[in-house]
Amino acid sequence: MKKGVVSVFVICAFCVSTMMWTTGCTDKKPAADTLVVDSVPDTTAVDTMDQLISEQQMPKAADELFDDFIFNFAANRKLQMKRIVFPLKVVDGKKVSYIQKSKWKMEHFFMNQGYYTLIFDNTRQMNVVKDTSINNVVVEKVYLKRKKVKKYMFERQNGQWMLESIQTNAMYQNTNASFLAFYQRFVTDSAFQVESLNNPVVFTGPDPDDDFSTMTGEIDPGTWPAFAPELPADFIYNIMYGQKYTEGRQKIFVMRGIANGMEMQLTFKRIGGNWKLTKLSE
Repeated sequence: MKKGVVSVFVICAFCVSTMMWTTGCTDKKPAADTLVVDSVPDTTAVDTMDQLISEQQMPKAADELFDDFIFNFAANRKLQMKRIVFPLKVVDGKKVSYIQKSKWKMEHFFMNQGYYTLIFDNTRQMNVVKDTSINNVVVEKVYLKRKKVKKYMFERQNGQWMLESIQTNAMYQNTNASFLAFYQRFVTDSAFQVESLNNPVVFTGPDPDDDFSTMTGEIDPGTWPAFAPELPADFIYNIMYGQKYTEGRQKIFVMRGIANGMEMQLTFKRIGGNWKLTKLSE
């Protein structure tokens, strides 16, 4: 495949997989103009899931892997109330307050949207998700428009994960501040999005002729609208499994489906002082 040219074959392959996320392969504008993932969610399915899961006891093995725990915690009201250290300490800048058990409101985290997002510096960090020796995890909710980051601080105590405190800080104080500021503009400014594409962007996705194989192609700015995924623009989540971030020259933004096994990775690199999207993977 020649540089800067994407075959119809590759485009159709991407469209099939993209339809399983949030949009089909249509004559749509880039992601910044078609974002719908931050609209008010239908919580009916979440409430039903909450009721069903609340009737069952979480397996003890779920405390070994934080991912197993957090999904139960976010969907099981009874479990959530048991796994919070009350009164819960809340730090917002320099202001400190406490939430009593009777005042706590159920926190579903990312369950309402059907997927969650992660940020890594490199592919090696992605392996930490399966590390059962981790005892401290931070779930970040990044409010992109408000430029705030709320951190839910979890610690494993006596073999059980507990929410110990919540901290809110300005986004510029976050270790990923530079990338988060870039990302916020990337998903809201279509012209800037195109300017922030490396030429070419490497695409890797499923082969429509072979369910067990992938294919690789190249995307240039002219064909980007056919590939541009819908990305969250109001807020995103990030789970810190103990990995140590650096400003660095690379960020891998991951979107993972909660129930469908889908995953999308966008790799950004700092080139000439500016963040550029260099790779899109399904």
